[in-house]
Amino acid sequence: MKGNDRRKIVLVGTGMVGTSYAYALLNQNLCDELVLIDINQKKAEGEAMDLNHGVPFSGGNMEIYAGEYTDCHDADMVVLTAGLPQKEGQSRLDLLRENRKVFHTILESVLESGFHGIFLVATNPVDLMARIVYEISGFPPGKVIGTGTALDTARLRYLLGEKFMIDPRNMHAYVMGEHGDSEFVPWSQAMMATKPIFELCSETEGCHFQELLEVEEEVRMAAYKIIEAKKATYYGIGMAMARITKAIFGNEHSVLTVSAMLQGEYGEKDIFIGVPCVVNRLGIARIIECTLGPEEKNRLHLSCETLSQTYQEL
Repeated sequence: MKGNDRRKIVLVGTGMVGTSYAYALLNQNLCDELVLIDINQKKAEGEAMDLNHGVPFSGGNMEIYAGEYTDCHDADMVVLTAGLPQKEGQSRLDLLRENRKVFHTILESVLESGFHGIFLVATNPVDLMARIVYEISGFPPGKVIGTGTALDTARLRYLLGEKFMIDPRNMHAYVMGEHGDSEFVPWSQAMMATKPIFELCSETEGCHFQELLEVEEEVRMAAYKIIEAKKATYYGIGMAMARITKAIFGNEHSVLTVSAMLQGEYGEKDIFIGVPCVVNRLGIARIIECTLGPEEKNRLHLSCETLSQTYQEL
């Protein structure tokens, strides 16, 4: 952070995800200076104007403007939501190739500015894009954070809260693995307050493990459902990014399931994947290694394999 403690974010990409994040930042007064960068400069300027007109209604005095990559030099965070959306019939690998090219160009300019803060990556496929940022930037792994399964975890807690009629904030359960089809819920770790979910389920009328698996499937399919209904998902992920930002600027030491680089944890190496991490002003301070059952360990391994294979194909 800079000496005067002015919290500065540069957001690259003003599509639906980027602007939802910017709107959440403004509503929660999470930074002092927000710079918007987009390949379409006019769009960035329009978004800055629109957001600025909301400043008088917000709780702070945020400075918002469309800027250049040189603005990254003294930023605390560079947030990446730029990239191409998946076209119909396009494979994930083709999308990845395209987005890697986009990121190469962006990162060259960001690094040229002398930026040395924290990267937050939201562009999909997020685990692989975070790894690409790490490899191109040469930053320490703790300074590169992917949004990982933070949103999936929120979806899970929301659904469990609804099911058991408990505030989702008191449902402690995580979605781990790739932010995608191979993600999973380690149910052995799930709790309501300090009561294991299996106990809670056995006490709840009509609750069977099968129902928990249905909740897990609903979490996995949520994005597809939303995309089918409204073409894209952006509010939830925008809020998840704001939550991660709050943990960083507030030096909160919060546990969030972000995409982090495993360096031997869970027996995996050199892979960015969604796991519970302690997030503070340094970025990812440490990875929390949960006690997974054999089947859960295997599912995490398979998720890592999936990501590894796609990366190798690149």
